[in-house]
Amino acid sequence: MTSGEHLPAVFARRPKRADARRNYDALVAAARESFAEAGAGASLEEVARRAKVGIGTLYRHFPTRRDLFEAVYVDEVQALSRSATGLAGLPPWDALVAWLHRFVGYVATKRALAEELVHDSEVFRTCRTEIYAAGEPMLRRAQDAGAVRSDVSFDDVLRLISGLTMAQFTAPEQRDRVLGIALDGLRRPVG
Repeated sequence: MTSGEHLPAVFARRPKRADARRNYDALVAAARESFAEAGAGASLEEVARRAKVGIGTLYRHFPTRRDLFEAVYVDEVQALSRSATGLAGLPPWDALVAWLHRFVGYVATKRALAEELVHDSEVFRTCRTEIYAAGEPMLRRAQDAGAVRSDVSFDDVLRLISGLTMAQFTAPEQRDRVLGIALDGLRRPVG
């Protein structure tokens, strides 16, 4: 299963011409930054300014705020899914840990957008399928190598990591330390 295989409706909106594609990509990147900083209520004018395009260009690509939310969300899911492929050469435990660190970044974007997107929408369901398709094989590979407990499901892991991301941390270092403690709990007990 390739990244994006489940997302034809959102991909259909992506422009084919190189200049329009550059504007589209710049708008998605700017929106991601703006939503991460200011939440879902971020100013669309600010998004356009950061992307260095006019507000009309934003609306040509994303007629509604929801269209922009979906594009940012799908872009994050694609990046997360692609990262699993890029980690395939690492030892199973290292690949899983690296991917879960990337998942933490994804959850931060998801939280900013989740209030605006309906959790039972087609986009959410499709993205969830995409995440499972990327992450489940990594967990199974680590379990088969004896690095991860065999009684853990991928859903367990996602809930554990997602729950951690909801906490308020004093610094990124504290978040990374707590994530490390949680990841240690996934390791297969020795003995």
